[in-house]
Amino acid sequence: MAGKAFEEVEMAKGLADREIEMALQALPGWRYQEGKIVFEQRFDDFSAAIAFIVRVALVAEGRQHHPEIYNVYNRVRLSLSTHEAGDVVTERDIALARAIYELT
Repeated sequence: MAGKAFEEVEMAKGLADREIEMALQALPGWRYQEGKIVFEQRFDDFSAAIAFIVRVALVAEGRQHHPEIYNVYNRVRLSLSTHEAGDVVTERDIALARAIYELT
């Protein structure tokens, strides 16, 4: 299984800026910034922010694709790019962003 996941990453290609922008139109709150797709949200309090991060972690772990996560009190920022493909945005990032969007 690990070999297959590696092959899929090896074959992952970066999306064109236009492809990324089109995909993000269906994901309110997500934006394309500095070569990554980014989501920021404020929650009622720290506990709510951490609960969201835990839900994101479970989804990400199941997909073997993990966001960069930044948290300060009630604010969460997620950044996605595919490091193994050269730190570019791929379809794996868009798919994970869709799954995270469903959590909000």
